[in-house]
Amino acid sequence: MLKSQRQKDFVFDSVIYVVLFIIMLTMLYPFYYVLIASFNKGSDSLLGGVYLWPRNFTLENYRVFMDDPKWVKAFLVSVLRTVSGTLLGLLLTSIVAYGLSHRDLLFSKVYFTVIVFAMYFSGGLIPYYVVLRSLGLLNSFAVYIIPSMLSTFFLLIAISFFREIPAELKESAHIDGAGELTIFFRIILPVSTPVLATMALFMGVGQWNSWLDSAYFVQSEELRTLAFRMMEVINKSNSPMDSLAVANSASAGVTSFSLQVTSMVVSIVPIICVYPFLQKYFVSGIMLGSVKG
Repeated sequence: MLKSQRQKDFVFDSVIYVVLFIIMLTMLYPFYYVLIASFNKGSDSLLGGVYLWPRNFTLENYRVFMDDPKWVKAFLVSVLRTVSGTLLGLLLTSIVAYGLSHRDLLFSKVYFTVIVFAMYFSGGLIPYYVVLRSLGLLNSFAVYIIPSMLSTFFLLIAISFFREIPAELKESAHIDGAGELTIFFRIILPVSTPVLATMALFMGVGQWNSWLDSAYFVQSEELRTLAFRMMEVINKSNSPMDSLAVANSASAGVTSFSLQVTSMVVSIVPIICVYPFLQKYFVSGIMLGSVKG
């Protein structure tokens, strides 16, 4: 009886592992295909049949990518907006969340009502555009940073997390003469690493992948982001006129498709490099911030 049960468990576990392995392959193969396509000659990729490894290995796609000043500038703009947008967003969201986390704060219900309302409802794209224009943010680098510095979603998560920190920590600091800023920077932030790392990961990925603001609110070619350039290449490769251009450029070895997959690899690598350092805080941060409170 026991042996039969173990055999059933073994079969059940084997089926689960096989299903999970298939799901894993389904999710990872698109990334792998983009990677090998970026190292394959563009004109050769158009012939099809490249599935497991580069059939005609070349670094020409990356050389063309790096030689194009538009891509390099777009990459630098994306890096700058991701770093500055994440740091400033993290700082402002944390400070506001710490202030709102005080349970004895006057009119706290009013503040929370405004935050929740703003999280679910917005004025729409046109009023948003008018506000940005009145603030002088259109066609400037600040349009990437300032509007995203305070996120209502992360604000609620941070408030819930800060409220779980023992009040004795703050009370003992007050007794020693520490002010609110000292308590925030030297006590609250060091013990809030999980939620800060989680917010930093979400904010960073959001800034890195964002292209709508670059399309709608920026006209200067110098301020275009890497995600916008990728969207631009994808749209061009789908249009009939550019299909002809793709066919013509294929004779040179580098095609719009090969340049597109190369830009994808370049855009994915920074996130992959950062993610392992934040992954250990990710689960605990999002669970503590969202469930408790």
